[in-house]
Amino acid sequence: MAWFERRQRGLSPQKRKEIPKGLWVKCDKCDAMLYKAELERDFNVCAHCGYHFKIGHQGYISLIMDPDSFTETDTDLRTVDPLEFKEKENYPDYMKRYQKRTGMMEAVVSGTGRIEGRLVSLSIHDGAFLAGSMGSVVGEKVTRSIRRSLDLEIPLLVVATSGGARMQEGILSLMQMAKTSLWLNRLSEKKIPFVVVITNPTMAGVMASYASLGDFTLAEPGAMMGFAGGRVIEQTIGSSLPEGFQTAEFFLTKGFVDQVVPRTGLRETLSTILSYFPDREKKEEPAPEAP
Repeated sequence: MAWFERRQRGLSPQKRKEIPKGLWVKCDKCDAMLYKAELERDFNVCAHCGYHFKIGHQGYISLIMDPDSFTETDTDLRTVDPLEFKEKENYPDYMKRYQKRTGMMEAVVSGTGRIEGRLVSLSIHDGAFLAGSMGSVVGEKVTRSIRRSLDLEIPLLVVATSGGARMQEGILSLMQMAKTSLWLNRLSEKKIPFVVVITNPTMAGVMASYASLGDFTLAEPGAMMGFAGGRVIEQTIGSSLPEGFQTAEFFLTKGFVDQVVPRTGLRETLSTILSYFPDREKKEEPAPEAP
């Protein structure tokens, strides 16, 4: 006779609970596991090491602009294929693939919006679209943002992230460097402020043109910026580069960046900068009353 007898034969198997995918995100810098909802609440900045994850143009609009104040412009511009460029696939098909993937027509979104009530003209690069590269439409959108600043006498803000000029458009891409720089010179002559926010990464033709011409140059922590990449430079000069070379913090010590600003303080910093300048916004005159 057994001393003990099991009341219930066997254990009833329990169904394994599945954890939904996408709840956790691994930090690219410190490897910490971050709860996605908390990460988004913190503006996609790691709570452990301060690493700034990439966010798209919608993220910056929500972060910087007053609620419901942003109005997109220049949505009718379309990229063409003047060189009939073809690598693995032709350029128009390449563009359509990214348009479908991102829901954007180009790598820059432009428009107007308000920061603490102050109207600004705005262009925001989005790295999800062809690495934020600059083609003729991107250059034209930035140029129109500059012209809008001139017409309305309002500050200009550019949030930059880019791999450089777009090779598929050849010299037409490179021409945007000169075009945007020319119009920025006119903005400077009118003494209208221009603020640039450098995000990770901002390189090559964009960095060598309008992204380096701001009256105020802000940068997110750890943002990579420069013309050529570090490996290319090392191969050219035949020696190693200093630690942290081409980061926002390195450029700050050399005077090329005015302030490294964490994303959580960006809106406040921009508002403070704009407060240094008189509000010259051209108001629409009210329509005359009917007799």
